[in-house]
Amino acid sequence: MYIGEVSRITGLSAKAIRLYEERGLMPRPKRRGRYRVYNEIDIDILKLIAEAKLLGVTLSQLQNVIVYQNGQIDWPRVELFLIDVKKRLLSERIELEKKLESVETCINAINSCPKTVDSTPKGRD
Repeated sequence: MYIGEVSRITGLSAKAIRLYEERGLMPRPKRRGRYRVYNEIDIDILKLIAEAKLLGVTLSQLQNVIVYQNGQIDWPRVELFLIDVKKRLLSERIELEKKLESVETCINAINSCPKTVDSTPKGRD
């Protein structure tokens, strides 16, 4: 399939797909004349890149993770990296929950104070 269809399937722009090729995140696709021709494995790799970016993973990090051996992606290496990403996200969630508890404590403290000023939100004129 050509880059336009790959772009539609993955939600990535053609420019982004070419960038990922340049960065070595995916093998250069075969060509049919002057057109790049992509296969299902290319789609899988592009979807992986898109998902990883949504998780806050940088292209530099992916360059160290997406490694090819004998023309095949080293999926066990990718899996280990994703396990580390999951650990980082869980840690961030714990920290976020602590911050939310702190905000809730502040709100409760404010609500227990006597109301001396009418501070209901007012619209702007």
